[in-house]
Amino acid sequence: MSKAHRGKGIRAEQNRGRGVCPVCNKTGIKVLYEQEINGAKTKICKICRANIKNKKAAEAPAEKPAEEASAE
Repeated sequence: MSKAHRGKGIRAEQNRGRGVCPVCNKTGIKVLYEQEINGAKTKICKICRANIKNKKAAEAPAEKPAEEASAE
């Protein structure tokens, strides 16, 4: 498995991929994951990326039963 967000994979990045996450405002954290926030693509940290992904996953099943009920 490739480990693109560790060691040699991030050496070419500015400050070795570290900076300030625009979502949680943590400093010195790896900001390697591109995410679209408010219509603009920004790089965010791993924790914020997971939080956004989990929120979307939690909303998706809630919408699905509503669609099935309206189809019947």
